Amino acid sequence: MEFSLSEEQELFRESADRFIAKRYDFGVRQQIVASEAGFSRDDWARFAEFGWLSAPFPETYGGLGGTPIETMILMEAFGRRLVPSPFWSTVVLGGRTLMRGGTEQHKSSLLPELMAGRLLISFALVEPQSRYNLTDVSTLAVRDANGYRLSGVKSVVLYAHCADKLLVSARTSGSRLDEGGVSLFLVDAGADEITARHYVTIDGQRASELTLKNVRVGPDSLVGELDGASSIIDEVCDHGVAALCAEAVGAMSALYDATLEHLKTREQFGQAIGRFQAIQHRMVDVFMNCELSRSMMYAATLKLDTSDTRDRMRASSAAKVQIGKAGRRVGQEAIQLHGGMGMTDALPVGHHFKRLTAINTTLGDVAHHVERFRRLQ
Repeated sequence: MEFSLSEEQELFRESADRFIAKRYDFGVRQQIVASEAGFSRDDWARFAEFGWLSAPFPETYGGLGGTPIETMILMEAFGRRLVPSPFWSTVVLGGRTLMRGGTEQHKSSLLPELMAGRLLISFALVEPQSRYNLTDVSTLAVRDANGYRLSGVKSVVLYAHCADKLLVSARTSGSRLDEGGVSLFLVDAGADEITARHYVTIDGQRASELTLKNVRVGPDSLVGELDGASSIIDEVCDHGVAALCAEAVGAMSALYDATLEHLKTREQFGQAIGRFQAIQHRMVDVFMNCELSRSMMYAATLKLDTSDTRDRMRASSAAKVQIGKAGRRVGQEAIQLHGGMGMTDALPVGHHFKRLTAINTTLGDVAHHVERFRRLQ
């Protein structure tokens, strides 16, 4: 696939890489992950100043009028340095949902706050029984005279511990497994009727289990059409998958570079182990996995704006399958070729592999997307 960045996008990439490389030394990154928030609020304010939070949004609402390519550039840079932040949940998922289904009031009041770094959004879609089927929704939204009352349980809600708003999927009609009858609601994260259990994920991020008991929201909290949120969820999640693929490509690139450098300096039998032909063959395989994943990342990103829904979904699933498989292979090889050091927490290698493992299970693993791709044939 032939793909190249514009001059402006290349400058954007260089500035992002430069700041992140300078700021997110591995030791500093570990301190940030261990902090109470799990990310740097000072850096989040800088992201807003740099225009990173406003890049994907239209100029009408104060954005920079960018495309999914700018998001891809940032997510790849984040993956390379394992940047912990609520960017994916707030900007990629939350912001995209508001653009796709929000009212004019939602957009004009919330998007400027989001782009200024003053509003954090978490996407509460997953339920204990739903696995990767996001239309398997048992959370109920019951209509009353003042709006709706939401009750149910949401799982693995990323960065809910610091969110200001939650985007919650709830069933407004039909049975639990119906594709129709699902609606999206904007909910205050600090509502008294929400009970949260916060925890640290395997890759150092933050997530929560949320229990909603008769959470009251007004009629203006509805995002998109009543009973018609499934198409919004599909589109937003395809944007989320493309962004995750970009982050994974960044992580795999970092693993390749670190392993190659190790092979040049680690000696055995009087010479660098990178000179052994068997090792060279394994590194070629790692390189090919990285490059094929990059091509699939480009394909998925460029299909996000297509009017052909099936084409977008197929590209998204194909990229997720390739990158899920490649992430496992690249991570395993990087750890093995580093020897015993690769298993320790002292090196970034194992942390990159943990992040790649988490990415594989976010919004559908390899098996899920193979089946999704088959259904779209």
